[in-house]
Amino acid sequence: MPAVTRLLHTRYRVNDIAASVKFYTEALGLKVSRQHTSPRGAQLVFLQTPGSAEEIELCQMPAGAAEPVKVQSDLTHLAFEVENLEAFAAACAAKGYPLSDGPTVTGSGSVIAFLDAPEGYEVELIQRPRVG
Repeated sequence: MPAVTRLLHTRYRVNDIAASVKFYTEALGLKVSRQHTSPRGAQLVFLQTPGSAEEIELCQMPAGAAEPVKVQSDLTHLAFEVENLEAFAAACAAKGYPLSDGPTVTGSGSVIAFLDAPEGYEVELIQRPRVG
């Protein structure tokens, strides 16, 4: 049976693409890899995650082409690994992006916390247990 070979990108529709790009680049350190306007007139920005081939695609539809984005609580989230959650959270807070939940130690020994992106999408930060 044929199978997919890899995940290429995950798309999130947003209301304000500039605010979302600012959040993902300033708070998380992602880099804009490309941007363009789709044939339907949507503004698209692709963000590269350090250490990963997958991208995040942000999409803002043209005015009047779609209902505004209203993210329901706990619908979906992106998860990113960080080396030091305490230091990462402090740097985010200094830039105006405080944690919305956590930090919390999990049963596996990981420490997790959350940030909220502009439309209310959750971003999970995970510090894996230190070995040794």
